Amino acid sequence: MKVWITKYALTQGIFEIEAEECGMGFTGMIQTKEEYPSYYHEEGKDWHRSKESAIKRAEEMRQKKISSLKKKLEKLEKMKFE
Repeated sequence: MKVWITKYALTQGIFEIEAEECGMGFTGMIQTKEEYPSYYHEEGKDWHRSKESAIKRAEEMRQKKISSLKKKLEKLEKMKFE
């Protein structure tokens, strides 16, 4: 099946890959169809069945990261060295 990976969306972007559900007894786990397969957990978080779902998740990740960086910047701006 074709899936979209968002696990590394903020560093590598969203990528499309062929994968199959993993038969190791884990629900929501997939493995890539490569010589050395990669494994991804949690459908809807690390991988998605639709591109739209992947884009929505990546946007959520981006907004969360922006919020975190703003908080860090605010903390740094308030620092005083004497």
